[in-house]
Amino acid sequence: MHHFFVKPEQIVKEQGRKTVCIDGPDFHHASQVLRIRPGEELLISDGTGKDYRCRVVAVENEEMLTYVLHEEEERELPASLILYQSLVKGEKMEWIIQKAVELGVSRIVPVVSENTIVKLEKKKEESRLQRWQAIAQSAAKQSKRSKIPEIGQVLTLKEALCEAGRCDIRLFAYEHEEGMSRTVKELEKTGAGKEIAVFIGPEGGYSPKEAELARECGFSPVSLGKRILRAETAGLALLSVLMLKLECEKEKIYRE
Repeated sequence: MHHFFVKPEQIVKEQGRKTVCIDGPDFHHASQVLRIRPGEELLISDGTGKDYRCRVVAVENEEMLTYVLHEEEERELPASLILYQSLVKGEKMEWIIQKAVELGVSRIVPVVSENTIVKLEKKKEESRLQRWQAIAQSAAKQSKRSKIPEIGQVLTLKEALCEAGRCDIRLFAYEHEEGMSRTVKELEKTGAGKEIAVFIGPEGGYSPKEAELARECGFSPVSLGKRILRAETAGLALLSVLMLKLECEKEKIYRE
């Protein structure tokens, strides 16, 4: 089933039933590329967390009119996951963004840390952020997300640590941290309604100085095991664990 995002104001109640009108670039993609015709059903999200199963009733005048059949079950995780990802080389950053969106993050913040190799020029930064946001939107559609995760502005590590200080749980993945006891303890704290910050370093990881800075900011560095994970693997490994834990908790809540 094809998936589209619309603005909340595009969902209108008329004569006792809700209608959704798809226009602009989405209309051309739906009608010319996907060749969607009246009678077909679509999944439409309003970007606030609400999803609707709709049936196309008309395709005319540069608009696609649909009727809402029913509201779908909530698809988002019951907690907010924020990935603070240090910049990595080449297309790895795009791949990380795509997979992190599939795993349920609500926001991704690019970070410049000590071992960051990638240097973004200010004049190119905005265009790069726009591309990353487009990748996040595409991944959200593909994975049937109810919301499009936001790509934040590029921050220094210190700025990111300060910003994440408001989060309920702060996971700072550090390869030189020994033992899994602290990792388990922090994971046990996660749950519905929590805001969870996940910090992942670049190629070369975080330096001892940066780990100490994290501690000074109230973070407890955690280990991801005895194996050294690549920068593009570490975050997804931790996000996968968080996603499964939160999905299980969400299902338990609905059953009760």
